[in-house]
This record gives sequence, structure tokens and C-alpha cells, in this order.
Amino acid sequence: MASHGVRGRSGGRPTLEEVAARAGVGRGTVSRVINGSPRVSDATRAAVEAAVEELGYVPNTAARALAANRTDAIALVVPEPETRFFAEPYFSDMLKGVGSELSETEMQLLLIFAGSDRERARLAQYLAAHRVDGVLLVSVHADDPLPDLLTQLEIPAVISGPRSAAEPLASVDSDNYGGARSAVEHLLSRGRGRIAHITGHLAVYGAQRRVDGYRDALRDAGHEVDEGLIGPGDFTEEGGRRAMAELLRRHPDVDAVFAASDVTAAGAGQVLREAGRRIPDDVALVGYDDSAIARHMEPPLTSVRQPIEEMGRAMIDLLLAEIADRRPVASRGLGRHQVVLATELVERRSS
Repeated sequence: MASHGVRGRSGGRPTLEEVAARAGVGRGTVSRVINGSPRVSDATRAAVEAAVEELGYVPNTAARALAANRTDAIALVVPEPETRFFAEPYFSDMLKGVGSELSETEMQLLLIFAGSDRERARLAQYLAAHRVDGVLLVSVHADDPLPDLLTQLEIPAVISGPRSAAEPLASVDSDNYGGARSAVEHLLSRGRGRIAHITGHLAVYGAQRRVDGYRDALRDAGHEVDEGLIGPGDFTEEGGRRAMAELLRRHPDVDAVFAASDVTAAGAGQVLREAGRRIPDDVALVGYDDSAIARHMEPPLTSVRQPIEEMGRAMIDLLLAEIADRRPVASRGLGRHQVVLATELVERRSS
């Protein structure tokens, strides 16, 4: 039976060294287990946790952080307005995954919005003071200076989706290209021949890859790609409305729409109904994300499911590994940690 509150050899509280001796490992290994690092085997972790339990060891968080030049805090940075964060399920699902994985560690999570120039300037000062051990960046545009700033400051970072194919920072993403292909192939299998695409914000690499998947699926099926059927959007509901209205004006014969997000699809669906177009009889509709919005639309929306919560958990795992890696950020090599998770088409009555 485990005993609690055991005195160490010196008669005081058990020390890190005594935990290491009991577990038969080095002091650094005990630190990694206590700090929640994924770079420890299951057997080693179990041995250290058993020793901690037997000795009644209680980590001195403040002293540990000070000695290691650590803050025991990470920041989830969203370079978007707060209104978009709370309006789109993608962000709340990502936060849920991040929070659930981080709850297994002693790290604290800070949510920081940087949607304006003033917020970005304040964030730059905050990061320069090294008040966090690492940063998660969500919804990063190709021209966003924040990732390069983090590299310059030597702050470990993970991005939810690379800025380009040559992204040097660690990233976690879903298979945007494959997801888009599956959506278009599904519509083609339903006999649709005039398939439009409402894009996401094309400064986001994931939105570009969805356009690539749309085009290639059409070409591989022997269809000519009509660039006029690609409507620029921005992942928002209003963007979906604007793009759908313009597509109907230019191409009233459109018989299917693949939207880059469920929120965008909701906006497009409103315009289609106002124009007297029945879904799916006249125009089939497919979204992306498989959010709660997809299930609550009428008719329920066919959508490409990306594992957003799993992406959040994977980002935390990667970031903890980045924090544990003591090498300079700039020297770690291109593509060292690029995780891509599979998507799945969920069919409902809208198509």
C-alpha cells in the first residue's frame, strides 16, 4: 500500500533526486514526466508516477519554473477578431481539444486575440518578454508576421495549418485537398455537372488546397474547370451569401455548391432559398467541418468532417515536444513536425 507524506532522507519533504532513485531513472527523466513531456516511454512514466505516489512527492512549481527559465504557461493566439472566434464552431472545437489535452499537464492556457494592429503590437511586446513557454497559432494567413516573430524570439510554436508547402514551423492540419476532392466526387456521383465552389479566405493555405482539390476532382472526372464557378469567400456566413448571390447572377444553371465551411454553406443556403432554389432538388449543397451547424440546417448538410478536437490535442503534443527540445528553433529543420489528419465525408440530405 502506498504511503503518503513520506519524509526524505534529510528528514524533509521528498526531493526530485529521491524520486529518481526510487524509480531507477535520472533526475531529468523525472522532470520530463512531471512536466508532461511526451518524450517518455509508458513504462518509464509509470515507474516515475509510482515513485511520486509512494514518496508523496509534491513538485515545487514556482521553483521549478524559475530554475528552468519556464513560465508553465502557453498561449493560444487567434489572429482574428473576437466576433469571428465566438461565431464559428471551428474555434470552439479547437479550444476544446487543446484544453482537454492540456488538462493532463500543469501548464496554464492563455487565450489571446490579435485581430487588430493594436492587439498585434501588444502581443509582440508580451511575447518579447518571454511570458509563455510556447505558442499555438490558429487561423494564420500567409502574410502573417507572427510565426516569424516567434522564430526570432526563439519561442516554440505550432500552427494549425501551415502557411505554405514550405512551412518551417511545426504544424497540424487536416487533409484539405483530399477532403475537397471527396466533396466534389460525391456531387459528381449524384449526377451534378455545374458544381460551384465558394472558397475560404485564400490567404489561408488550407483554403488554397481545397480549391486545388475541387479543380483536380473535376479534371480527373473529365470535366472542364470553369473558373467562373469559383466564388471568393472568407469562411463566414456573410461571405457565403455574397458569393452565392454573385454565382447565381453569373451562372443561374448551377446545380451544386461545395462551400469551404459549414458557416459559409449556411449563408449560401439562405440565398438559394430566397431565389426559390430547392436543396437538394435544384441545387445540392456540401459544406466543410461537420460542425453542429451542419446537423441543424434544413435539410441537414452533407459536410466534410475534419477532426478539429483531435487537431487541438495533436497541437499540444507537438508543442510540448517543441518546448522540451532545447535546440534553437531556427535550426530544427524544415518539415520536422508536419502532422496531417484524415477527413471524412458525412452524407446528409442536402446532397
